[in-house]
Amino acid sequence: MDEIRFRRAARDDLPAIVRLLADDALGAGREDPSEPVNPAYVAAFEAMDRDPNQFLAVAEAAGEIVGCMQITYIPGLSRTGMWRGQIESVRIARARRGSGLGRQMFEFAIAECRKRGCGLVQLTTDAARKDAQGFYDALGFKPSHVGMKLAL
Repeated sequence: MDEIRFRRAARDDLPAIVRLLADDALGAGREDPSEPVNPAYVAAFEAMDRDPNQFLAVAEAAGEIVGCMQITYIPGLSRTGMWRGQIESVRIARARRGSGLGRQMFEFAIAECRKRGCGLVQLTTDAARKDAQGFYDALGFKPSHVGMKLAL
């Protein structure tokens, strides 16, 4: 496999990122991978890019985007003012799944959270993603809370 480089996503990466988000059973029904990129993705990217507590990261190999994830740094009062790192929207290119890239991405994300002074890293995953839950468990994440959502 090629050497993987992690970096902050650029606006030009959006088509590849959206394709990754759409390339699974859940994403296929809720994402819009058409080009040009849907303006809603552009607006979201621009908002994230301006926010110093957002880090949209990509994994790149031989000039190709092969993974992505969003890291959000969350300040809080609980746990004596501890910061948390929230990892979301983790996707790996189909051809790279099972290659160890997911573990590399999480090692990168956890290191970034440590650099920012986070005392905890958390994530949510869709209840239907049983394989992902097993992967996160193997990385040391524990299902310590019950997540709930309200669609608006």
